[in-house]
Amino acid sequence: MPAELKNTAGPVRQGKEGRKPFRLPGVAIYDLPLIRDMRGSLSFAEYGRLLPFIPKRYFVVFDVPSRDTRGEHAHRTLHQFLVCVKGSCSVIVDDGKHKEEILLDSPRRGIHVPPMVWCTQYKYSPDAVLLVLASDVYDSDDYIRDYGIFLEAIKNRER
Repeated sequence: MPAELKNTAGPVRQGKEGRKPFRLPGVAIYDLPLIRDMRGSLSFAEYGRLLPFIPKRYFVVFDVPSRDTRGEHAHRTLHQFLVCVKGSCSVIVDDGKHKEEILLDSPRRGIHVPPMVWCTQYKYSPDAVLLVLASDVYDSDDYIRDYGIFLEAIKNRER
């Protein structure tokens, strides 16, 4: 590190990180840690502390026209953790009885979407980059892409 950039004060941690229960059962909002110093900012999550599962896959969604929607499905067994690492997008989570919307507009905010929650992302800003961590590898059989079938599956689980 060049002498003129030496950080003598050490990194600054900001905010109160942690899990915040959400209005839908199983869904949680996470305020992720932020470390800032003269070299920039860093936000992170670790399994067992702030990440509710061990990821086996990730994907990145970007260059989405603001009028388009993504997601619009549920998973039978897969967990997802979404963080908009740049820009913003809105996420709608739906358990078949209630729908809630959250704005992801910071790399410090994540949302855990458990299995059997319908999830839609939309209102992407032009610069939005959405990082999605998944609890398992891709399996097309795990997807429920029809909302009517999703509602029926929820109803059958409650019996």
